[in-house]
Amino acid sequence: MKKIIVLILSGFSCLPLCAEVLWQDFSATYLNGSNYRVDGPDKQVLTLEHVAGTSWGDSFFFLDHLRGDNGSRSNYAEWSPRLSLSKLSGKPLQYGLIKDVLLTSTVEMSSLRTDFLYGVATDLSVPGFSYLKLNFYRRNNDGLADNWQLTTTWAVPFTLGGQQFLYDGFLDWYSTTDDQRASMNMTSQLKWALHPLFNWKSKLYVGVEYVYWRNKYGIADSPQFRTHESNINLLVKAHF
Repeated sequence: MKKIIVLILSGFSCLPLCAEVLWQDFSATYLNGSNYRVDGPDKQVLTLEHVAGTSWGDSFFFLDHLRGDNGSRSNYAEWSPRLSLSKLSGKPLQYGLIKDVLLTSTVEMSSLRTDFLYGVATDLSVPGFSYLKLNFYRRNNDGLADNWQLTTTWAVPFTLGGQQFLYDGFLDWYSTTDDQRASMNMTSQLKWALHPLFNWKSKLYVGVEYVYWRNKYGIADSPQFRTHESNINLLVKAHF
């Protein structure tokens, strides 16, 4: 199965070479927070992100560099290319709130393991949202039993007191297996846009990120080892 997934992802990797890039964005985020339980307690994170829309679909990549106050250092990355069936067929697939249907995949990469995800996705058109996406995956886990994952991502811009704000984030839900407990991670950011105040073309945000985990990494929460996690990070995010 892993060989098949690698071949599929290899096909995804060659698409940018023959596809037209319609738009793209690169950003860097600095986070500083505490109350990490599983791999904490205090942590600084530098996140690099690249997102692009192409003639075949879209692509999202991020790299987290994590530094703990206890001296720990680690890196974690994901790449998520998606194939748009409406773009590939040349026919719109809109129906009601459904904006598009896609084939989706993700590679999760760390020093400890590499997981491959594949499935289907829908992009929704909902008033007030810049985007709202649902991705349903089968997880091919490295060293653990395979399971299912549902990922929702969203972005809601709004104005308050003449100032521009953005509320965005994601929610991951993972199914239970013999060696993993069902878990959930909701990470969202509330950001105040500074760039309009200075008439800058590049976007600059400050704000907070709230992270909530249940059974983090599929580890069952217990009085001896708490894996339900709730923390707030201060953030600065710049787009280039």
